Amino acid sequence: MSRRNIVAGNWKMNLDRAKATELAQAVAGRHAEAGSVELVLCPPSVYLAAVGSAVGLAANGTSPSGVAVGAQNMHDKASGAFTGEIAPPMLVDIGCRFVILGHSERRTLFGETDATVNTKTKAALAAGLTPIVCVGETLEEREGNRTQAVVTTQINGSLAGLSPSDLEKIVVAYEPVWAIGTGKVATPQQAQEVHALIRGLLASLASPAVAAKVRIQYGGSVKPDNAADLAAQPDIDGALVGGASLKADDFLGIAKAFA
Repeated sequence: MSRRNIVAGNWKMNLDRAKATELAQAVAGRHAEAGSVELVLCPPSVYLAAVGSAVGLAANGTSPSGVAVGAQNMHDKASGAFTGEIAPPMLVDIGCRFVILGHSERRTLFGETDATVNTKTKAALAAGLTPIVCVGETLEEREGNRTQAVVTTQINGSLAGLSPSDLEKIVVAYEPVWAIGTGKVATPQQAQEVHALIRGLLASLASPAVAAKVRIQYGGSVKPDNAADLAAQPDIDGALVGGASLKADDFLGIAKAFA
């Protein structure tokens, strides 16, 4: 089955408003270089509106350039006394279409569990957002031959209770923790092996037909010079890009590899 590749930029806690706007305008202005690849920009939450404006975002989350905007996190409740948090409807209200959930930094630094990610995933879907659900093992787990067990637990826990129709709407990002921001990258074969595992798990949760529709991104020190080898793998449908997404040339170079 043909799946539309998706390349998302996770800007993390970087840039100021001027630089965020400049970068968004540069990506939007050169979006044609990415061909049919879906592009998503995920700036810090305080710049979501500015980035949306920079790419010409309409109220329904579409823009003339086709560049979408996503958040890096959200709360699972629609409203309430949760100081400092952001609700799913708020993201929808400013034109977000995507939200990153369960990134390894959220799991390791802020104590998010598979159950937390599961609750947020369901809330995102209920609000009409597309969750990018992240999974991945640490270096210790990789070296201990526990990758399959860890990723299986994360997928089953993070996606528990989702209907087949909901599973079709999500994006999964495999991000080996040992490759995030380290300059290390999984070999194409290592990445493909885990992506194939994830697709098999999705088939078990729903059906092979549903699993064939789900896009699975790779993340972890992706750069223009290694993206093509990753893109050649049959189960890798794009990239969740960290540091390289902070430069338009690098981000678009990665996207072109998946075009």
